[in-house]
Amino acid sequence: MNKNRTNFKSLLEILMVSTRLGLTSFGGPVAHLGYFHDEYVRRRKWMDEKSYADLVALCQFLPGPASSQVGIGIGVMRAGLAGGIMAFLGFTLPSVIALIIFAILLQGINPAEAGWIHGLKIVAVAVVAHAVLGMAQKLVPDLPRKTLALLAIIATLVWQTAITQVIVILASGFIGFLIYKKHKENDEARMDFPISKGFAIGCLVLFFVLLFLLPILRELTALDWVALFDSFYRSGSLVFGGGHVVLPLLEREFVPTGWLSEEAFLAGYGAAQAVPGPLFTFAAYLGAVMNGWQGGLLATVAIFLPAFLLILGTLPFWNTLRRNPKIKGALMGVNAAVVGILIAAFYHPIWTSSILEPMDFAFAAVLFSLLVYWKLPPWIIVVTGAIGGIILGSIF
Repeated sequence: MNKNRTNFKSLLEILMVSTRLGLTSFGGPVAHLGYFHDEYVRRRKWMDEKSYADLVALCQFLPGPASSQVGIGIGVMRAGLAGGIMAFLGFTLPSVIALIIFAILLQGINPAEAGWIHGLKIVAVAVVAHAVLGMAQKLVPDLPRKTLALLAIIATLVWQTAITQVIVILASGFIGFLIYKKHKENDEARMDFPISKGFAIGCLVLFFVLLFLLPILRELTALDWVALFDSFYRSGSLVFGGGHVVLPLLEREFVPTGWLSEEAFLAGYGAAQAVPGPLFTFAAYLGAVMNGWQGGLLATVAIFLPAFLLILGTLPFWNTLRRNPKIKGALMGVNAAVVGILIAAFYHPIWTSSILEPMDFAFAAVLFSLLVYWKLPPWIIVVTGAIGGIILGSIF
């Protein structure tokens, strides 16, 4: 009984702490990791510095939302699988609820005629430009990786299909493996997780079964909810580099097929910058636009499920994998391709749909400066963008 009471207390504590983080963590995945470090390592001492760094390294290695996976991992280390679920719910639900409400309020509005929505699209220009610069500085420091990024840009823009990103990522991983397979780092630390290898293998098997089975079910059943689940699950399974990189995958899943307009898509992306928590909750907005609040919840489960299965499936094996220089080399190539894909997405659809007049570019430059040089919080940038869009729409 005492053990059950203690476990319930731990789960409640994890939920409360993660919910507070979910309500206050603005600024994207890198900022989220900083919030996590301050709360979980410095203040609460749930894990030491080295273990936290190792967990972050694992989540950077996996596809999916890195900050969400770090939070799940911390919850698992603290209180097992249930702890991981509590950590995920607390960190994710605030932004999911906010974006579903936004999507419902957007119904009946013509996005092409709403000035504030155009302002949110210009916010997306500033935010993604900032992400491009930061990721490029970190992930493409040498000529081979710069070349991989350039090839990824060309392939993604010239061959605009849903599978292009997958092929680019796989090819870049193979090239990175060939070029950087002798890359080495000294690392002796170990991490322990209360998950058996059998359970972990089961999670990995389920991940791949769903990845290959859902498209087949989609074709056989022709049900909208299966198609929706498949699109979001596949997008969540194939994204390296964080939330911004999921943009081109989701855009090509839903805009060309007519599920929603490009204006509504970019308006939601801009609104997603205004809420705290993981950017992957943008899926909740898309699902709600297409199929109400039920679609929002279904999309949220679908896009985050791969992250859950992958982090649970790899935790027990990470101590071995992280020391393999060949694995690290492949990841270096993948990260370079991620930068190229993000630059391509910055051009289309973001730039081509948002910067229509010289004044749009001037306003984007102002927002970029406020974000990068003045260091203003993202929610202020979003509010400024929405107000500025209204003003621009009334003047010009």
